[in-house]
Amino acid sequence: SELIRGFLLSGMPCPSSCPPGLLALMAPGLALMATFSLPSQAGDRRALPVEKPPGVKGRTLILLDVNTKSPVRIISENFLSLQLDPSIIHDGWLDFLRSSEPSAPRTSSPARGAEPGCSCAGFHRRCGAAAAWRRWDGQKAFSLLGLAISLFSFPFAVDIVRSDIALDKQKGCKIAQHPDIMLELQREKAAQMHLVLLKEQFSNTYSNLTLTARSLDKLYNFADCSGLHLIFALNALRRNPNNSWNSSNALSLLKYSASKKYNISWELGNEPNNYRTLIGRSVNGSQLGKDYTQLRSLLQLIRTYSRAHLYGPNIGRPRKNVIAFLEGFMKVAGGTVDAVTWQHYYIDGRVAKVTDFLKTRLLDTLSDQIRKIQKVVNTYTPGKKIWLEGVGMTSAGGMNNLSDSYAAGFLWLNTLGLLASQGIDVVVRHSFLDHGHNHLVDQNFNPLPDYWLSLLYKRLIGPKVLAIHVAGLQRKPRPGRVIRDKLRIYAHCTSYHNHNYVRGSITLYIINLHRSRKKIKLAGTLRDKIVHQYLLQPYGKDGLHSKLVQLNGQPLAMVDDGTLPELKPRPLRAGRTLVIPPLTMSFYVVKNVNALACRYR
Repeated sequence: SELIRGFLLSGMPCPSSCPPGLLALMAPGLALMATFSLPSQAGDRRALPVEKPPGVKGRTLILLDVNTKSPVRIISENFLSLQLDPSIIHDGWLDFLRSSEPSAPRTSSPARGAEPGCSCAGFHRRCGAAAAWRRWDGQKAFSLLGLAISLFSFPFAVDIVRSDIALDKQKGCKIAQHPDIMLELQREKAAQMHLVLLKEQFSNTYSNLTLTARSLDKLYNFADCSGLHLIFALNALRRNPNNSWNSSNALSLLKYSASKKYNISWELGNEPNNYRTLIGRSVNGSQLGKDYTQLRSLLQLIRTYSRAHLYGPNIGRPRKNVIAFLEGFMKVAGGTVDAVTWQHYYIDGRVAKVTDFLKTRLLDTLSDQIRKIQKVVNTYTPGKKIWLEGVGMTSAGGMNNLSDSYAAGFLWLNTLGLLASQGIDVVVRHSFLDHGHNHLVDQNFNPLPDYWLSLLYKRLIGPKVLAIHVAGLQRKPRPGRVIRDKLRIYAHCTSYHNHNYVRGSITLYIINLHRSRKKIKLAGTLRDKIVHQYLLQPYGKDGLHSKLVQLNGQPLAMVDDGTLPELKPRPLRAGRTLVIPPLTMSFYVVKNVNALACRYR
């Protein structure tokens, strides 16, 4: 819970009205999401390529300036969110995520580490292939450990969004402490279940899962006490003979949640374009649109949820058949959903290699997918918000020492930069904790490299995206040729909630995929300003495979079970050239720029 809260609480104040329906990024108890992006008239802007032309020696400086007059995009403060895999119900971790009873572990610290104080910092989403197999059981049964889940076949997806009032309730939430022996037994159980879940994933066959009232109570209480908003994906695989959605089970769950006055947003299903492989029966986009319309009608009949947010269709990678599916859905239900959602995974986790994470061609695949989704959405519902509601570096659970290593951060940080610059409202990272290797913390709740990267992003990056200008080194591509950038630079106004920096400051984040260091000279409005450096590098002998990172040469680790370390910058004197080491990621706060675009919220 502290990990989640640390992620969410980056010093953001509690406004009178937080943007409704955001998933919590900072609340990894479930699926965290936290970003909104407003459309910009500037069109799609990518970080300008910064590639050294032939014949230019390594010592040549890259001159960098930023347009400080106006932003090209304005994203939500909930832009970065996290997801909690539904496998926690299967493997027993749900009971260990409790923070509202006298026994819950340290899950809360990394989840909450991003911001100290109340804020609408993100969403928490629960989803995955298993989401399709979830069934609701109103019976309030529970096992010895308090687990209220019967392992029957049932696809399952749940999301959590940060609540603007949740932290006010913290006085009533207690952090529980489990005996060490219980944690050890749970880790053994989870390890065994890990093998079962991987087998299901590889065979694409899933056991059913029944969610009881007791489980839902635990899930919601954990989210609420961690300052998250829950987004719950209902089972869409329950079909009538005519292939329409059978909503009887969902209605029971809705009525129970309403009786408890649970503040939940809703979805229906997960990757519906793959249902044929799950149930031997396909559901096209038009039919799913009708199902969403039916769900909206159910929500309007229940007073508690008459204005609840509804998201979908949560399709997979936008290949040709998936685009056709989305078109059918948008024709019928484009006006029914509050945001259009899809998922993206870069690499098959079963065949991934460390060199894959360094390929610029792979980094660029997301940009093309964004444009495909935007084209369909803007055709039917111009201006409709778009969320990347499930993103991971690898599919199929990922690969140990790869998708949970320092190397995976190149894809992750570039993903954040591309999404923000191209106007995606929310990105939900899969996953905070799950059975694979795409997670942000390990099963001892120790933060992994992508957690620290995300935490720094949350602490330093504000919602306004700025255009960058690079002097002298920009080549014009020949027709049909795409320049693959190995040095990627993005710029934002510094977060207003970071009280270490006055308004008007600018934050750069830089990815150097070169195997040599690069030098950047700040020019124009950035010239002769004091800069704070946050340089992330792998720590230990494992290099890019390392699960440990160092910040400005100091290893990052939890101080204790409930305390995140101080993220100390390295001050650089005014006018100093930025030296970017090879194969690294870094953030640079340019202080006191007094940028017009960054003075006001």
